[in-house]
Amino acid sequence: MAAVGRRQIITIADPASLAKAAAERVLARMAANSGRIAICLTGGSSPKALYQLLATEPYRAGIPWDRVHWFIGDERLVPVEDPRNNMAMARGTFLDRYAPASNIHPIPTDAASPDEAAERYARELKSFYGAEALEAARPLFDLVLMGVGPDGHTASLFPNYPAIEVTDRWVVGVPKANVEPFVPRVSLTLPTLSCCREMLFEVAGKEKRAILTRAFAGENLPANRAQSIGETVWLIDEAARPENFRG
Repeated sequence: MAAVGRRQIITIADPASLAKAAAERVLARMAANSGRIAICLTGGSSPKALYQLLATEPYRAGIPWDRVHWFIGDERLVPVEDPRNNMAMARGTFLDRYAPASNIHPIPTDAASPDEAAERYARELKSFYGAEALEAARPLFDLVLMGVGPDGHTASLFPNYPAIEVTDRWVVGVPKANVEPFVPRVSLTLPTLSCCREMLFEVAGKEKRAILTRAFAGENLPANRAQSIGETVWLIDEAARPENFRG
């Protein structure tokens, strides 16, 4: 695919304002597409406030629910009723109430292994996309939501793990996580995540300041390597902003 696009870092006052800014970007990206829309969600705690907002007015009314398809960037290989399940959090917060069931595309967690789950999800993505190879001129996703972990991982792509180097597969199994919860994972690969019109990171809280300091200094972290072929935006709150950073 083509080279990555530009990256923008925006500082927001607080987590509530950050969630609103993210919701506005989600709706703006949807409004830019009059056809079928694909959104790739993320797990963890960062997007919860955003998901709660999307279930309320005026945001809910701005979503063309019948045209939006919802995917997930990574998943923990735990049952759907397990509170650690990433897609279950999004479904419980807003998807199951408003999105058509056929438009929700979770990573299968009933597979015998992470690799089997990865292969099944890759087949679903390719069927949705309509091709076996990704093309920069035709992004898979309109928007990919991302977060960053304390070790610099994003999705379930951990520093120095083999999965971060995979370029010939759409989805990869991750047998062991680098951070809690220590359960097997499944993750979209960097080329798949990058095949989007916009990649949107949400990072809030003083506990993220240390890793953002490393990331913004240019360290070779998975979160730095994840960049859209279109636009990459980092929304960070004041508490997470590294000292001496102006953004």
